[in-house]
Amino acid sequence: MSASIETVCVGQIREYGCAGDALDPAWTTAFFKTPVAGPVAIGRDGVVGDAQADRRFHGGADKAILAYSADHLAQWGLDLGEPHMQAGGFGESFSCSGVDERSVCVGDRWRAGDVVLEVSQPRQPCWKLGRRWRRPQLVKQVVETGRTGWYLRVIEPGQLSAPAAIEVVERPHPDWTIARANDIFYRRRNDMSAIRELIALPQLSDAWRDDLARHLQGA
Repeated sequence: MSASIETVCVGQIREYGCAGDALDPAWTTAFFKTPVAGPVAIGRDGVVGDAQADRRFHGGADKAILAYSADHLAQWGLDLGEPHMQAGGFGESFSCSGVDERSVCVGDRWRAGDVVLEVSQPRQPCWKLGRRWRRPQLVKQVVETGRTGWYLRVIEPGQLSAPAAIEVVERPHPDWTIARANDIFYRRRNDMSAIRELIALPQLSDAWRDDLARHLQGA
């Protein structure tokens, strides 16, 4: 199957919920993303016109763009009883077909349109994903299923019109799929040899390298 960026999605920072409501307290997010028609400008910080509410944990060079496999959406629709699950539902800016965590590797370089992107780390789902779908256990489900998504840094900015074919122009670490990195991070943190190998990958994000390095030091 050929791979492509099927949809580009953007979201703006908005407040949801209601202050003082114990069941639905106020919260601020740009998680609710909707598709946009191309051509779209892709800058060093990601999709122009997209936003992140909490820059401590989202955005930045290593996490400029969140990509998610569109091939997961039908299954999530069944799992969550949401038959109309659409691109952007997991907070992603790129909804991609023909690729998933088992076929994407840390350090992969993609060309799409005139943009060059690089895979930096798996996505670590946060509480806002569960809040968006009103399912507190959803973050745990995402980790358990391995359907996390992954982050991209922008190597060469440019224009992109979806759908856009993905050309893998470099694959320096074919053994380090996103699925394997997730397995080490969440389930095999006693495998010190694998952790050392993972943090030695030059393309791995600083956030993951620092987290795993602290784990090694404390082991």
